[in-house]
Amino acid sequence: MAYARASRALGECDRCGFTYKLKNLRYEIQDKVRNGLRVCDDCYDVDHPQLQIGEVDASDPQSLFDSRIDKGESESTTYFSFNPIGGGLDIFGSSTMGLKMVGSVGKLTVST
Repeated sequence: MAYARASRALGECDRCGFTYKLKNLRYEIQDKVRNGLRVCDDCYDVDHPQLQIGEVDASDPQSLFDSRIDKGESESTTYFSFNPIGGGLDIFGSSTMGLKMVGSVGKLTVST
């Protein structure tokens, strides 16, 4: 199907409503697709890349799937406490601030 050239035809901007030459009206593009609006140069909005949802993978995986425990070290693990909270043990096993905490299953003894 052939269309007329419309070199003198007038058209109305779908956004502001002013009359312009039809050849000067541009198709509005949203998400890389024409949305059906023909607008003037003043009303034309460039298709911003930030609005192209789904173009970039934005998934944020939180954990490993089917993870396993680390068995690389011995089973006896020594934990060190933060110094201002109450001392703890240094790397040689001696108390750093004169505080010692001894614990067992079902019973806890604290001596200062």
